[in-house]
Amino acid sequence: MSADPNLPEETANPAVDGTELIRFDHVTKRFGAHTVLDSLDFTVSSGKHVTLIGPSGSGKTTILRLLMTLLTPDEGTIKVGGDYLTHEEKGGRLVPAGEKHTREVRKNIGMVFQQFNLFPNMKVLRNITEAPVHVLGLGKEAAEERARGLLDLVGLTDHVDKYPTQLSGGQQQRVAIARALAMRPQVLLLDEVTSALDPELVAGVLDVLRDIAHTTDITMLCVTHEMNFARDISDDVLMFDAGRVIESGTPEKIFTEPEHERTREFLSAVL
Repeated sequence: MSADPNLPEETANPAVDGTELIRFDHVTKRFGAHTVLDSLDFTVSSGKHVTLIGPSGSGKTTILRLLMTLLTPDEGTIKVGGDYLTHEEKGGRLVPAGEKHTREVRKNIGMVFQQFNLFPNMKVLRNITEAPVHVLGLGKEAAEERARGLLDLVGLTDHVDKYPTQLSGGQQQRVAIARALAMRPQVLLLDEVTSALDPELVAGVLDVLRDIAHTTDITMLCVTHEMNFARDISDDVLMFDAGRVIESGTPEKIFTEPEHERTREFLSAVL
């Protein structure tokens, strides 16, 4: 993979080869009588940066929450790295997956949420090392070395011994990014990661993510209303409306020559 030469090898993510990493097959998700995702089909190849855009309520964040198994599909299947996420094969048929199977597949996925979700009682270093030690079984020394490399990447080497409450919102979000990367996921999910930040802090967080996108091959699936950021980092942009992908293509195509009237309406409202 291409990687920042200043990072220790321990922080590098697994190599990618452009094969299919995520597959949604006929995925439907309902909340009561409301259908949020309507028989959704889409794929993401390893190493690609894919951004989901569209109006609020169009199903974008639901996709990320399904991948993190915070929600389960009502119909259809999801695969990550060729393995079913919420199903497993037994006796020649698909059945709901057990927790052990789901946990193993989910280890390939990291997510940065709108809210930072840091452990308030743990200092920055331990926030980052906790999951690699207890979930991956990484030794404490190796986990701390990995964490320090990632804190250097996000520009927070001087804050290693602080608690989250001693950091600004932008700094907390950068810790959250480092924490997600510490698990060396194959795919990083980004859910409106700047929406809870004061405007003056947004640029710093987006710069960190741009650096990650441009210096590593980690797969990214991003939900954002920051259209300039989406244009900068994306290989593909998917426009969602009413739980379906209505248009997809390169950033140049979507932002410059959108074909669907709904896409044109949305972009005229947000650009």
